[in-house]
Amino acid sequence: MAEVVLFHHCQGLTSGVNGFADRLRAAGHTVFVPDLYEGATFATLEEGVAHAEKIGYEAIIERGVAAVAGLPGGVVYAGFSLGALPAQKLAQTRPGALAALLYHGGIPASTFGGPWPEGVALQIHVNDRDEWSELDVVRKLVDASADAELFTYAGSAHLFTDDSLDEYDADSTELVLERSVDLLDRWS
Repeated sequence: MAEVVLFHHCQGLTSGVNGFADRLRAAGHTVFVPDLYEGATFATLEEGVAHAEKIGYEAIIERGVAAVAGLPGGVVYAGFSLGALPAQKLAQTRPGALAALLYHGGIPASTFGGPWPEGVALQIHVNDRDEWSELDVVRKLVDASADAELFTYAGSAHLFTDDSLDEYDADSTELVLERSVDLLDRWS
């Protein structure tokens, strides 16, 4: 059983994020889902981005870091879009990190002092025509990591794994969950 910290996307801790966490739990893993927005959720991606910009991306990352302060090492960090920022930072900088599951994005490893740490697995899931994700950036991140996988899905929707949003894609989400659980099962 893996211990997972899953960070929500810019629309907040939606029922779809909680539902995704429940699916990982049903596969036998322990999942902690911190709320980086203190209860706020947003109907559109644009509203969520405006809220994130108001708070500041660095402050959101630090909220994520603070949320795991009491957890032991040996954790997998996961995040959807905006949540990939604290997940990636923790995977790269917190001792004992096992892996990162980045959904809908990722940024250059150099942002957090790169390169990607040896011994920390990486899996990224993005749609191939998603205007919010930079496919070339995540490809470089994966290429520079010894234990990394990039999975692309056909589509342009950004948050396609959140079943509470209109852009949800059930078939792609099933593949994301299957591949995520395969990675998490390494620590079972």
